[in-house]
Amino acid sequence: MSDNPAENDNQPKSTPVTFERALEVLDKGQLDVEHGAIRWSSNYTFLISAAYEDASIMAVYKPQRGERPLWDFQDGSLCYRERASFLTSQALTWQLVPPTVLREGPRGLGSIQYFVDHDPEYNYFSFDESLLPQLMRLCIFDTLVNNADRKGGHCLVDNQNHLWGIDHGLTFHTAHKLRTVIWNFAGQRIPESLLIDVECLQRQLEDPKNEFRLALCSLISEQELNALLSRIRRLLKSKQFPAPGSGPNYPWPPV
Repeated sequence: MSDNPAENDNQPKSTPVTFERALEVLDKGQLDVEHGAIRWSSNYTFLISAAYEDASIMAVYKPQRGERPLWDFQDGSLCYRERASFLTSQALTWQLVPPTVLREGPRGLGSIQYFVDHDPEYNYFSFDESLLPQLMRLCIFDTLVNNADRKGGHCLVDNQNHLWGIDHGLTFHTAHKLRTVIWNFAGQRIPESLLIDVECLQRQLEDPKNEFRLALCSLISEQELNALLSRIRRLLKSKQFPAPGSGPNYPWPPV
């Protein structure tokens, strides 16, 4: 979901659905209509229709076989990381990542994510202060999942003024990879309410029988899961938003 794919008024629209209903349609619906490739994406990305019962929605489909090989991420793993990021957002109860499933599509296995209607000209670099509380959550989320590509254009706001983060293929690496445009809060103390949510995430991951942990183990490696736990513990110990380090800290291009 890198950019607004629709350049004409004839693009089909999603019918209004709840978050839970959108997830159900993506998981169980018919995925048989493509509306073209999304431009400017580094990997093959398609806008598709998903229909189930009385609901029809637009979704962003990233097939595994369209992923560009990278030197530092395992081939074919990006779609799994998209799903893992969604599950982590849900485990935190922050609902930052649009409904995302991992399943077979028209071009094989891939991640399929609900398309958020948004103004593509309105991104991180034009946000006002009303979005700062939501940006705090997104900043912590990116720190935990070790997001290597949080561009300004990967921050979308829907017509309810809800902030969504998209494009999470470059996440959960064992080495420090955090590259983001969101450094607004560097060095500030994290609000206690957010730390409580992170502590809850830690407890879920430390329980070998927890449903979220078991799902994550099917998507990322054991080493990556342990690295996630280490990042959580460091954050809970410091209680501060991260600050830029000595390495590359910003994605390119920034939008």
